[in-house]
Amino acid sequence: MVLDPIAPLLLYLAIIAAGTKLASHVMSRIRQPAVLGEILLGVLIGNLPLLGIHVLEPIKTDAAIDTLAGLGIVILLFEIGLESTLPQMMKLGASAFSVAGAGLVASIVLGWGAAAIVLPHEPGRVHLLVGVAICATSVGISARVMQDLGRSQSLEGRLILAAALIDDVLGLVVVAVAVHMISAATGTGISAGNVAAIAAEAVAFLVIALVLGRYLSPRLFALASRLQAPGVLLAAALSFCFVLAWLANVIGLAPIVGAFAAGIILEEIHYRGLETRDERTLKDLVQPIASFLAPVFFVLIGIRTDLRLLAAPNVLGLAVALTLAAVLGKQACAAGVFGKGVNRKTVAAGMIPRGEVSLIVGNVARTLQSHTRPHLGDTIFTAVVLMVLATTLVTPPALRRSLGVKATERSTD
Repeated sequence: MVLDPIAPLLLYLAIIAAGTKLASHVMSRIRQPAVLGEILLGVLIGNLPLLGIHVLEPIKTDAAIDTLAGLGIVILLFEIGLESTLPQMMKLGASAFSVAGAGLVASIVLGWGAAAIVLPHEPGRVHLLVGVAICATSVGISARVMQDLGRSQSLEGRLILAAALIDDVLGLVVVAVAVHMISAATGTGISAGNVAAIAAEAVAFLVIALVLGRYLSPRLFALASRLQAPGVLLAAALSFCFVLAWLANVIGLAPIVGAFAAGIILEEIHYRGLETRDERTLKDLVQPIASFLAPVFFVLIGIRTDLRLLAAPNVLGLAVALTLAAVLGKQACAAGVFGKGVNRKTVAAGMIPRGEVSLIVGNVARTLQSHTRPHLGDTIFTAVVLMVLATTLVTPPALRRSLGVKATERSTD
């Protein structure tokens, strides 16, 4: 009997869908974010060959899974963007920008220094790329941890989430720079002028997309509301997201930059008529898609983490150095807090977790060295994944300590 070519993909998706929900349940029982369970599930699946089990090994190189993982991270960044609007971000004030900027710069500098110490014989662009990999806070992990602690609406909680959102925007700009570094693998490298031009390009795209998108979005959804067909709201919103993601890639930026911008642009007032007709909010419509596809990205990250590399030179040393740099780098966020009555230690602790941006840049590092120095790419990638796991694990106890919340306590405020 000849299997349909799609059959293996169906099996892989069934394992990922069921496995991630089981992993999320386990993580919730030990009060850890779901993303940690998704990565650990991937690590388990990817390293089954060490136990003599090879049946799932093809998933590592399955093109369809890789495509779905890429789509999942686009949808995730779109969903995160929908959590906030441009006016809300502008209302956050200088403190959120200051907190995000201070932690971002300090993390890049410390990560660059850590890489220079552990990998002294590698070129400066490799050290910079490692610094970039630890620069951005994971807004998803921060939001989940603060929610689990019942502090998402506290003064510190709102500031952490606001700064994490801004941090993600800044981090996406840095990702655009990192993606362009791939070309440096076969060239002479990237100059300061190149970096400035790429950063300016990313900022210009975001500004133009936000301004023009806010003008066009209400008009596009007004046209869509004339269509008498089911599912118009979701189709129109995803089309808007995918077009902006495509445009971002056309000018050389990562598609997630456009997806995040699309989420920020869309406001409920733009599609209220469609939302009323569909009887579900846009966030409610997008969330199931994100909850199914986004875990594919994180599981695949874990699957491609080869634990045998832990015995390779520099992997553990780089992982420890990056974790220290990641934790210490975000302590600079405390200095960026404006105003009185804010627990600076809590803000700094809440900015520690790394996630999406780090893993994306870890993949960039892997690609960067795929043809020239594959072992270096795997070393950086594995160290980055270990750093993500470590910072995700350390954040809940650090926040509990700074907030004075016991491990079994959940605030009801």
